[in-house]
Amino acid sequence: MERKIRIVMAKPGLDGHDRGIKVLAAAYRDAGMEVIYLGLRQTPEMIVSSALQEDADVIALSSLNNAHNTIFVNVLDLMKEKGLENVLLVGGGIIPKKDMETLESRGVGKLFGPGTPVQTTIDYITTWVNSNRR
Repeated sequence: MERKIRIVMAKPGLDGHDRGIKVLAAAYRDAGMEVIYLGLRQTPEMIVSSALQEDADVIALSSLNNAHNTIFVNVLDLMKEKGLENVLLVGGGIIPKKDMETLESRGVGKLFGPGTPVQTTIDYITTWVNSNRR
């Protein structure tokens, strides 16, 4: 039997708006993924450590506090440092298109803005993991 997609989800930094990520966590669980939701106020170190411990396929971050350029880059750098090159880093929130393009060019996977259909995110994650699973 094939292993479920294992996804670590977190709200990094001081962002306390967690309704959206909780909706996504439930949707991913309902889609058959194994969800590890870390909760609010996570540091990049806590997130990457959890992904390593949980043997995650995906790290998903929600950013609504304009710290996305710092947080995503720090998480990506720590992922590389810890040998998690085969783990997808995705996210969403209030991120300007220019910043999305910059982050994606640095190695972050797709970043989703408000109003993105949940199924679009599920399809992207599933396709990526099925193509890149180690």
